[in-house]
Amino acid sequence: MGTAAHGGFAERPRRGLRRTGRAYAAGEERPLRGYTAAMAAFGAYAAAWGVAVGMRGRPLPERPEPWDVALTAVATFRLSRLLSKAPVTSPLRAPFTTFQGPQGPAELHEEARSEGGGGTVGELVSCPYCVSVWVASTLTAGQLLWPRATRTVMGALAALAGADALQLTYSSLADKVTGG
Repeated sequence: MGTAAHGGFAERPRRGLRRTGRAYAAGEERPLRGYTAAMAAFGAYAAAWGVAVGMRGRPLPERPEPWDVALTAVATFRLSRLLSKAPVTSPLRAPFTTFQGPQGPAELHEEARSEGGGGTVGELVSCPYCVSVWVASTLTAGQLLWPRATRTVMGALAALAGADALQLTYSSLADKVTGG
């Protein structure tokens, strides 16, 4: 078969995907191709962790311990916000986002850049909910591969989340007392 035959074969599915994307987007700009690439990247990332855990040869736990689930949740929350919103980590997001201004205590509001494929990456790295999928997966794999070190890091992140809650509570109480 010639090249034209291959191009024709591949063109029908592409047209169908474009039609589906237009119908889904309802006139809005939705980077479905970028989202598909992000899902593929996450699948490869999770598979790589799965291979690493499998090569370790340790059996998986029967079920997660409630304490580990709670610790992972708090650590995931804190690390996700640190990565996606903190001023100190803005250099990691800067290639994919544009600074818009402060957003809450010690956090930034950034918008994804629209040029190229960076828009999807910008959406993902500035969204704590999106980042949390990657963080939770990493912490879970870390618990299976290096349980002591990972729990130590998660404990520090949980302590930081607790300190943040205390800081916010103190600020709120101080504002009420001073009328600020």
